[in-house]
Amino acid sequence: MQVALIGVSGYSGTVLYRLLKQHPAVDQINLYGHVDQVVTPLATVVPAYQKETAMVRPFVATTVMTENDVAFFATSAGVTQTLALPLLKADFPVIDLSGDFRLQDPASYTRWYHRPAAEVAALAKASYGLAEFNHHLTAYVANPGCYATATLLGLAPVVQNHLIDPTSIVVDAKSGLSGAGKKLAATSQFTMVNDNLQLYKLNQHQHIPEIMQQLQAWWPAIPALEFTTTLIPVTRGIMSSIYVKAAQPTTTAALVAQYQKTYQTSPFVQVLPAGELPTLKTVVGSNNCALGINYNPVTKTILIVSVIDNLMKGAAGQAIQNFNQLMNLPQTTGLPTLPTFP
Repeated sequence: MQVALIGVSGYSGTVLYRLLKQHPAVDQINLYGHVDQVVTPLATVVPAYQKETAMVRPFVATTVMTENDVAFFATSAGVTQTLALPLLKADFPVIDLSGDFRLQDPASYTRWYHRPAAEVAALAKASYGLAEFNHHLTAYVANPGCYATATLLGLAPVVQNHLIDPTSIVVDAKSGLSGAGKKLAATSQFTMVNDNLQLYKLNQHQHIPEIMQQLQAWWPAIPALEFTTTLIPVTRGIMSSIYVKAAQPTTTAALVAQYQKTYQTSPFVQVLPAGELPTLKTVVGSNNCALGINYNPVTKTILIVSVIDNLMKGAAGQAIQNFNQLMNLPQTTGLPTLPTFP
């Protein structure tokens, strides 16, 4: 199978290239940049890949569709909708890592992404690829955001089974620096990140609406959630600490059993035994999501800790998982299930 990768220069694109290189169903990776891209060696674009001989060529939609069986877009929000629209209209298979087609409501996209949305007809053709739950994929798959993936996988069992007060969801999410991408900013300099914690995009993070869109699809009674993001001084990893009020008194053991039931056929979701909570090292380097659950009977509060590697399960790894499902391959094909440790 020949695949196109548009946008290899970013962190997600770089990791995606590595995963595609080792995927047994992929025979050839064709790299494309922007429309005005000068033909450039991959080794120049990604210095870490000095031994690769691939070239990054200009993006031409008709060429991409002629030369490939499927396309991955690892381009930025706003860029993707312009480049990918001809492929979407032609029903050409696409896995899109940007946020351009995750939201069904164009007004919501404009509010949270601060730019015009794609046309309504185009948005309607895209499917939201939360791989553990949304198996009925269209040809155009909108890969979920990293924070959204960690948070939704953490909340799914209690939301789908109405085990909580729907008005009580509080999420304290923390991410490593690679989640911010390669763009330079004062807040991402070593002197700001090292030995420091920084809250950012308070009540303004663009993953909030896609989290709400999916939660309300599962349970319309959920009106909102409190969602806070913090930058932590690590390279990779997301930890979402989720606090919800139980609808009825319960136990940690009962909740763990519910989570195990929900994810019993999910190869990439690990539900830890009662009394155990995950760390970033539990998952970094893998496509796994690890979940720990605890119930406090005094406050009737359920704590769910969800951890993922933001560049794997939160981006490139889930993109491959969606690719496997779209192409009727086993979910685990070409994906690491063991973390990088130590």
